Amino acid sequence: MDITSILGIIFGIAAVLGGQVLEGGHISSIIQPTAFIIVMGGTMGAILLSFPAKDLLGAVMGLKEIFLGAKAPFKETIDLLVSLALKARKEGILALQNDIKDIDDEFMKKGMELMTDGTDPHLLREILETELSFLEESIQNSAKVWESAGGFAPTVGILGAVLGLIHVMENLADPSSLGSGIAVAFVATVYGVGFANLIFIPWGSKLKLNKRKLVVMREMIIEGILSIQAGESPNFIRQKLQVFDTSGKSAATEEA
Repeated sequence: MDITSILGIIFGIAAVLGGQVLEGGHISSIIQPTAFIIVMGGTMGAILLSFPAKDLLGAVMGLKEIFLGAKAPFKETIDLLVSLALKARKEGILALQNDIKDIDDEFMKKGMELMTDGTDPHLLREILETELSFLEESIQNSAKVWESAGGFAPTVGILGAVLGLIHVMENLADPSSLGSGIAVAFVATVYGVGFANLIFIPWGSKLKLNKRKLVVMREMIIEGILSIQAGESPNFIRQKLQVFDTSGKSAATEEA
């Protein structure tokens, strides 16, 4: 579980609510279902219109990684590549064909299959890097969904404020209805700015950061496969791949 994501939301909301209370206000005064419906409904409608279903699904699925943490098993991947390098050096690259089917990572499996098929190293790198570029584009698009939501929300909040003021102007003859209309007007703006800067934009930033680990790991896999193909020593491959380990714990550190 990514504790920083949970604490970020708790601290952000607590700061807003706490400030409201310290100013002598009541929390209930900023709980307006009408304003919430306007801001959230309008924002969701805007992003549904702006992005294809694939990017929207990627953004929603990315929430799991935001709160549970991204899985990028650098150490396990390095160990696997080194063990494959050791076998390839002893028995030859073709001996790895039986091991490929046991590889869970589809990207690594594809690279190993291309390698054992005798693909030219330059072509192999080009194929894998092209696939990696598509992954990076997909990550950017998924993160852009939340960043765009952060751009739409304040504007929709202003729309809610205008609607609230229209309601106020229509009921000037009824003083009892003025308070609720003004409340919706200002609370809609609070919701728009609050959701944008405390939730949507941070979600987009965290999604890109988490997915970046996956990109780095795949860059590491490319280097590992090409190193095996070049016949480099397993020990040298391990040292080279540990540079990519962004987890803060390399195998060498753990062994020490």
